[in-house]
Amino acid sequence: MRKILLFAIAGLAAQLVDGALGMAFGVTATTVLLITGIGPAAASAAVHIAEVGTTAASGTAHWKLGNVHWPTVLSLGVPGAIGAFLGATVLSKISTAAAEPVVTSFLLLLGLWLLFRSIFLSSARQASKTKEEKQRDTARRAPRTRIGLGVLGITSGFLDASGGGGWGPMTTSTLLTVAKTQPRKVIGTVSASEFLVSVAASAGFIFGLGPQFLSLWQPVAGLLVGGVIAAPIAAWAVSRINPTVLGGLVGLLLVLLNSSRLVTGGTVSLRAVEIGLAILAVIVLWGLWRGKAWTRAKSAAKGSAEAETEDDGATPAASADAEGSAEAPVGQQGVVPDADCHADQRYSRVHAGGRR
Repeated sequence: MRKILLFAIAGLAAQLVDGALGMAFGVTATTVLLITGIGPAAASAAVHIAEVGTTAASGTAHWKLGNVHWPTVLSLGVPGAIGAFLGATVLSKISTAAAEPVVTSFLLLLGLWLLFRSIFLSSARQASKTKEEKQRDTARRAPRTRIGLGVLGITSGFLDASGGGGWGPMTTSTLLTVAKTQPRKVIGTVSASEFLVSVAASAGFIFGLGPQFLSLWQPVAGLLVGGVIAAPIAAWAVSRINPTVLGGLVGLLLVLLNSSRLVTGGTVSLRAVEIGLAILAVIVLWGLWRGKAWTRAKSAAKGSAEAETEDDGATPAASADAEGSAEAPVGQQGVVPDADCHADQRYSRVHAGGRR
């Protein structure tokens, strides 16, 4: 029961991260399963079976929010499914002793990539660019062809199934670089296409592992329950969380967990897993809390920009009003001499009458 609860927390946290970043469910969940003593093939199989449910829930949530581009889902997901089936079959035939350091090293590299992406490829640098620089970047972006999406899909699918994760880090990062769509639509499209990859990978593991597959019900149930609960929350949080900070912290946690497994030969205590999950939960909650401030800051910046635009449009009228107000004293000064003239005229008439 303790392990099932642990797997459920891992699925919940991993799905929240995946929904906010468009990646990292597989690498986070597989890292947790490997640390608990499950073999690489069994861990990847459990993660992908659970992802059949989590990606279906996530894809549905993103679709309802208008974050899915279905032609791209098919162009990316079908080749990805082919690659995932091949990767699952290959990993099932490799011994645990040979596969474990390879899979752990791959997960470590993905953690480093998340860390590097958050530090050096942050959205803050993109936001600081001028309008002309953004237009030049858009002009240099490669077009999304079906062949390009197919190559990306089959490569990412193979590495995802054979390495225990990687579909999100590879596809989301690539599409965010070359696509001309909004980040939330890239993340929603990748999440929807991952359903096809998960189904194909699960079929490959069932074919490769045989009866051993039935012993994975505990991690599958835990990851599935936690992931399905978090899926709609993650789809909602995708536009309300700062992906730069969250991605960097999650990448750092993955680097620490997988590097420790390499150093200690794969022996990490269950207490270390619980501590790592607690840290991950704190990171996610902190990211959601900071995301509110980040969203408010974006709204305030947008409002100030609109206000400046309105002020610029109102400048001529304001100047005219200012000139009119500046001229008012002059007109008022013109009244005073008239009053004096009338007083002089009355004075002259009085004295003239006296003389008569």
